[in-house]
Amino acid sequence: MGKFFKYFFYLTVLTLTFLVGYSFFGDLSAPTTLIIENIPIPNEN
Repeated sequence: MGKFFKYFFYLTVLTLTFLVGYSFFGDLSAPTTLIIENIPIPNEN
């Protein structure tokens, strides 16, 4: 039973380490830039 708790503890620490690492480095996507283009709208006349 002691081995079970030891492995469970190691698994918990490893999971928390991965969660903290993902929270810091998980979103490494490129920054978004705002692009504004003027689109001419034809008159209905």
